[in-house]
Amino acid sequence: MSVTVRRATAHDEAVLVAFNTLIAWETEHKRLDPAVLTAGVRAVLADPARGFYTVAELNGEVVGQMMITFEWSDWRNGWFWWIQSVYVSEPARRSGVFRALYRTIERHAAADPTVIGLRLYFERDNTRAQATYRAIGMADTAYGLMEVYPLPGRDSHVS
Repeated sequence: MSVTVRRATAHDEAVLVAFNTLIAWETEHKRLDPAVLTAGVRAVLADPARGFYTVAELNGEVVGQMMITFEWSDWRNGWFWWIQSVYVSEPARRSGVFRALYRTIERHAAADPTVIGLRLYFERDNTRAQATYRAIGMADTAYGLMEVYPLPGRDSHVS
């Protein structure tokens, strides 16, 4: 089985929405507002400044996804690409789909001299994901992650 990785297009919207719904439930037991999620996926697909999705296919079927967003580092004068919304369908897991997605992104980032690194965040309890990320060469950092979400007076769109 050969994995093909390509940039997602508007034709992939439904599968991206479905996979994001599954990610939220599997990793955090959260239900996303379908209208908000669909609008968010659509926004990324329509505006490359927000980021981009890649999808992995096996036998012509989309079985995985990875979204990239961007963070400018003034300290390093370059872009970090943030890996987000990673999902591989249950039947395709442990078949190299994540590795193919990651290696494709790594190659594209390395080919762009303005990109200085790759980053991602993960649920602390998701030890399987952490082991996978370490196995491909990623390392823990000294940084933690904090947030204020939702902002006061706003709905979270997640339950």
